[in-house]
Amino acid sequence: MSRDARWKALLDLLVEHGRLDVEEAAAALSVSAATIRRDFDQLAEQQMLVRTRGGAVLHGVSYELPLRYKSARRAPEKQRIAEAAAGLIAPGEAVGLTGGTTTTEVARALAVRPDLASGSPALTIVTNALNIANELAVRPQFKIVLTGGVARPQSYELTGPLADTVLRQLSVDVAVLGVVAFDALHGAAAHHEGEAATNRLLCERAERVVVVADSSKLGTRAFAHIRPARGVDALITDRAADPEQVARFEEAGITVLTV
Repeated sequence: MSRDARWKALLDLLVEHGRLDVEEAAAALSVSAATIRRDFDQLAEQQMLVRTRGGAVLHGVSYELPLRYKSARRAPEKQRIAEAAAGLIAPGEAVGLTGGTTTTEVARALAVRPDLASGSPALTIVTNALNIANELAVRPQFKIVLTGGVARPQSYELTGPLADTVLRQLSVDVAVLGVVAFDALHGAAAHHEGEAATNRLLCERAERVVVVADSSKLGTRAFAHIRPARGVDALITDRAADPEQVARFEEAGITVLTV
């Protein structure tokens, strides 16, 4: 296992359990305790965990992992969600994509749709996510509009006044919103207030808003508010979603698709 793959696995285990012992992590990854100690020390230097005697813990319940370490989590669910979201988008539409692992999968699903293989343009993609723009820029049938702004290394998202200035001059048919938390009462939220503000403005510029979120995000809250539930038209999530949570979203007027 490569170091990057090992680090990703360690961080996934930490998110799941909150803390890890060296011996427990070594057994889970089939490597030596010395290797895990070295990994924990290096990850602590990057402020991605806190070293403890004999192990490591997360910084806190709201800790935000960089995007590159989140991409493998719930990957099958995110791909199914993305395919369903891509299916809601019509040729010729202007589509806003926020940053995040699930919206990145939406971009990939759009890129391989046969009916979007040509057009002038087949879609207009407005995004504040550098990685999404990078992946789609090689697709000549797509018109890519990048907002500008200050990049956040955790999510590759551009935020701030420059992003807001561009978004205020645009309108999109649909905004596909990735979130870290979505609750029927408290709405959609992100960890970072700058990302939340930019994503909020993108939603305001959209005719309709689709939240893409795996079931682990539902019924939870995060620091920075993006949009109330009543401002969301559709939610696409996976089949593990709690039926009571789904019912609450439907009561709030949201069309819920479980895939």
